[in-house]
Amino acid sequence: MPTEILAGRSANVLRMGAGGPAVLGIHCSLARSEALLPLIKTLAPSGRVTLFDMPGHGRSAPWDDEGDYQGVTAQQALELCTNPTHIIGHSFGATVALRAAVLAPELVSRLTLIEPVFFAAAKGTQAYEQHRRDFLPFEEAIAIGDTAKAAEVFNDMWGALSWSHSPAATRSALIDQIHLIPAGAPAIEEDNAELLTSGALEALDLPVTLIRGDKTQPIIADIHHALVRRLPNATDLIVKGAGHMLPITHPSETATLIKSS
Repeated sequence: MPTEILAGRSANVLRMGAGGPAVLGIHCSLARSEALLPLIKTLAPSGRVTLFDMPGHGRSAPWDDEGDYQGVTAQQALELCTNPTHIIGHSFGATVALRAAVLAPELVSRLTLIEPVFFAAAKGTQAYEQHRRDFLPFEEAIAIGDTAKAAEVFNDMWGALSWSHSPAATRSALIDQIHLIPAGAPAIEEDNAELLTSGALEALDLPVTLIRGDKTQPIIADIHHALVRRLPNATDLIVKGAGHMLPITHPSETATLIKSS
């Protein structure tokens, strides 16, 4: 995977295929671009696809704590879009995809947002209040520097495997990267980009497909409902039996929904 300079930072980029509409994939936090390969290979086995490791992930340069993490990553994504592109994002990567589309809608042909963790969109709901209670142990662990506890809490809320069943190497990697979760928090917890208050979502007139699992955290449904109310051309689809990591655990079912929408 070659290194490129995106938004002034070294990033690892994987380019595949040559035909068909351009597709850009953005992975979830604490993962790497390869996490989307099962989905991408099912969706566009010979198509023109670009994947990249977000800052601090995979083989991209470490995050330097300079600037807005989501904003920098969105700019990196846009620099990979040389013509209108179908952007597929998962979890935090889906929030990056949404922000990129708001920043430069002329570079985006359509969006697929798989469980975007845009928590600010669900404020005022019971699920949001439950999310805040459930996530408090993570914030407390971060505050005292207990990265192992923070990683365990985060993983058990959002991971495909429980902490106790995760391989030691996986647990170690999550602990090393867990600081990236607070780095992205201002954008998804507080909407520091003002996507919810500026009218930007209502003006985003391009096809948006939201996909979620029916076994995921309850707040995801409320996030999807809030976004569907604001986005003029959005649909909300469900993968039965899937949790938050559905691009990895249910790539075929997810690809089928994307193709049919």
